[in-house]
Amino acid sequence: MKKIAVIGSGTMGNGIAHTFAQHGFDVALADINNEALQRAISIITNNLDKQIKKGTITDQLKIVTLSRIKTYTDLKQAVKNAGLVVEAATEDHDIKLNLFKQLSEICGADVILASNTSSISITQIAAVTSNPGNVIGMHFMNPVPLMKLVEVIKGKETTDTVTATIMELAKQLDKIPVEVNDAPGFVANRILMPMINEAVYALYEQVSGVEEIDTVMKLGMSHPMGPLQLADFIGLDVCLAIMKVLYTGFNNEKYAPCPLLIDMVATKNLGVKTGSGFYKYTVGNKELIVADRFSK
Repeated sequence: MKKIAVIGSGTMGNGIAHTFAQHGFDVALADINNEALQRAISIITNNLDKQIKKGTITDQLKIVTLSRIKTYTDLKQAVKNAGLVVEAATEDHDIKLNLFKQLSEICGADVILASNTSSISITQIAAVTSNPGNVIGMHFMNPVPLMKLVEVIKGKETTDTVTATIMELAKQLDKIPVEVNDAPGFVANRILMPMINEAVYALYEQVSGVEEIDTVMKLGMSHPMGPLQLADFIGLDVCLAIMKVLYTGFNNEKYAPCPLLIDMVATKNLGVKTGSGFYKYTVGNKELIVADRFSK
């Protein structure tokens, strides 16, 4: 498996492309428009520069990594000769199913189709393809180049051979893969998102303030980041989408998204990417300045 196609050049997609290229794979990075692709290459370049500054890679590895990434707006050209296609599109059920249906039609029967979905059923995604045994979940954590975990999710039809191949491939990326079975939210988000949602409820019900809630979890539970700030970094729209998957998938009121989370997404307060979520985000001297936007 020498060539990898990554579909979607957003936060996760460019991180996945970066990681594969840095570990010796040729990468085809695809998106619907060239501006998004150029933005992705710029982000990858900046992240490689940060690695150089930290002393984790050399200038030469940066040059080689970037040379391994080619960009495409044509899906058929992007996946040509790829042994693995990793989908990293928006966390939207219909978008992913339509994309996998297309991939199934244009990819060879032996190509493994992986989704970076953080919550959507791999079995449902595989059902729209002609070879569901070759469909698997490959859920990377953000930021991809730094985080070690990859959730490898088996759909009901995923073969043991495909699972073993992806587990081994993740190790080649210097990751630690964990095999899980298909269920709403898998393991990571089945546990993480209800915690974030409960933190939003604590704010919504005025139990405490944003910084206070985050401080309790950081100092009391040794979390590196509080749940509300973590939600801002993930994206509140993504958090809401995952909570909806959990709520629908389990048909259980305990997964109902907090009204405050719903309202914040409706008003486009999505976190870091919009400059405002539970905190405000501004850039000064190239560093992110964070301020509690709920403070009086």
